[in-house]
Amino acid sequence: MLAPLLLAEQVFGASVGTTELALPYDLWQVYQDARLNNSALAAARSDRAARGEAVPQARTGLLPTLSVSAEMNSNFMSLDQPGHQTRRSGTSYQITLNQPVFRVDRWFGLKAALAQDRQAQLEFSAAEQKLMLDSAQAYFGLLKAQDGLATAKAETTAFRRQLDLAEKGLQLGLSDRTDVLQAQASHDTARANRIVAEKQLDDAFEALDTLTHQRYVVIQGVRHNMPVALPIPNDARAWVKTAMQQNLTILASQHALEVAQQTVSAHKAGFAPTLDAVMRYQIGNNDALGYGNSELRGGSYGGNVEQRSVGLQLNFPLFNGGQTHSQVREAAHRVDQRAYLNDDLRRQVAESTRNLHRSLNSSVEQVQAHRQSIISNQGAVLASQMGFQVGTRNIVDVLEAQRQLYNAVREYNNSRYDYLLDTLRLKQSVGTLAPRDLRSLGDYLNPDYDPDRDFLPPEFPRMLKRG
Repeated sequence: MLAPLLLAEQVFGASVGTTELALPYDLWQVYQDARLNNSALAAARSDRAARGEAVPQARTGLLPTLSVSAEMNSNFMSLDQPGHQTRRSGTSYQITLNQPVFRVDRWFGLKAALAQDRQAQLEFSAAEQKLMLDSAQAYFGLLKAQDGLATAKAETTAFRRQLDLAEKGLQLGLSDRTDVLQAQASHDTARANRIVAEKQLDDAFEALDTLTHQRYVVIQGVRHNMPVALPIPNDARAWVKTAMQQNLTILASQHALEVAQQTVSAHKAGFAPTLDAVMRYQIGNNDALGYGNSELRGGSYGGNVEQRSVGLQLNFPLFNGGQTHSQVREAAHRVDQRAYLNDDLRRQVAESTRNLHRSLNSSVEQVQAHRQSIISNQGAVLASQMGFQVGTRNIVDVLEAQRQLYNAVREYNNSRYDYLLDTLRLKQSVGTLAPRDLRSLGDYLNPDYDPDRDFLPPEFPRMLKRG
């Protein structure tokens, strides 16, 4: 039979890869790079600023307007008598001040603009929360890919050793050709998995680079002693209640409904009369102002004339082809549409919050279960090795036990990162996700993290890695 194998060396005997010297970035630094360079956030910031201009634009409809104009003209006049033809020309200047006194439609337009500004601010805050979550997803996605590659490398090395032992046993007559073929198949599969893991790691680096517009070589990993705790309070109804009150998307949608309602009122005000105070000052040639024909009344005056006027201008809209009625109906339909969208959004957020609460609870249990699964599978590998040595197990049993062990390692690491992301997603759903949540995760990051060494908790036995 084959000589006894050291379990740790066979199971976790991955070679140590050389890491390019570089400053390891943490999650907070990655998020700061994203805030400075991310195009989607910059676009959202510009959109918020642009939509905020609706407020001063709407307010101008209630403020006075001042205009200055000049006019040059020539007038030709002829009478039905021989020789009675005159030509007069002149220049006039006019200053007009208009102050709206009663403009109900513009007041409602201002209220709609204020609601739209609040909606834009909330949507930008939601975009900032999304960037926080995107940064965490890209960061932990990269760590997951690194640990996945480290696991694949260790698995390939273990199956390579098993293949070498099978080939040596075949030479010594201690095993048959089937054992070699089984070991070869497992090794080839592990090599294929390693190639996939390498691609996934490259893709994860690319995703992080795209998000931040920065190139990273090394990032800090998550310590294995990171606490894994249930959410507080551990009551889905409490989380849903908070989400209904604080979810940024819901709040923004409520302001969108207010915009639609104020727009209806603004269009209805189109039936109301309007009142403006108008003050006007004119100066110019008598002819330009229209007084040059005084000769027809028995005299003439060709000098400059000043004219001042102050008055109120009242307008009653009577009929405009049905446009106002149509605008009111359109705006009312928009209110109904937004109300239905709000209802659907609230249901979606409630469902998502409940699902995230369940997912977070499940992640907590999975981290603990997968960690225990590694221990159990280590024992299974050892038992299969011992059984193979005494002839009660075959090489298929050994290979399958090793495969299950490495699957347990992958699931353990994946569940750790799922727990972290589920925690952040739940906070985003209830509208409480803040930069401090990313900064606080820095307490559980290891600047010296080496995936080939640290893809497993330090308490699991394994020999030093060898090239």
